[in-house]
Amino acid sequence: MNRIVALDPDTAGALERLGGRRIGLALEAPPVALDITVDAGRLRVGPPKDEPDLGIRATLSGVLSQLPFLRQDGAPPVGKVRINGDAELARTLQHLAQRFDPDWEKPFAEVFGPVLGPQIGRGLREALKAGAGFAKGFSRDAVDYLTEESRDLVGKAELSAFHDDVDTLRDRAERLAARLARLDPERGA
Repeated sequence: MNRIVALDPDTAGALERLGGRRIGLALEAPPVALDITVDAGRLRVGPPKDEPDLGIRATLSGVLSQLPFLRQDGAPPVGKVRINGDAELARTLQHLAQRFDPDWEKPFAEVFGPVLGPQIGRGLREALKAGAGFAKGFSRDAVDYLTEESRDLVGKAELSAFHDDVDTLRDRAERLAARLARLDPERGA
């Protein structure tokens, strides 16, 4: 984590101001609990201790969907996240996550040199972006196939219409029961 944070000097500098603060992270699936402490601008990960300054209980998808550089543009966050503790620390961490802009080419430049390194970094970034686009298209096509062609899944519109029909039927059954109760007061009581 410290290597990733070091790729964004602004975030690394902001972490120094959070010295001594402790964040408790408890993931529900997979079940993992740990404490992250900020010490001299570095993150230290260890086992959970007593009450942290900020407690976060979430699913892994909930944590990852809060990171803007992992989320698709305009996509809403998914998963569950529950936060308790210092609200100002939570706002500061959210602000840091939103502004986190690492220089992904820097590690490649350090290993492969200033000419080849950035090119490899850009190529890898474009390949990952293309892979994400392929995965998105594949999942959309798979859902279309399962709902339209094989009919193994029910489409949203069809499911909504079914729910509306069930609600209408339930309302009619309740009205019929009320009429029967008025006709035969002994059964209604």
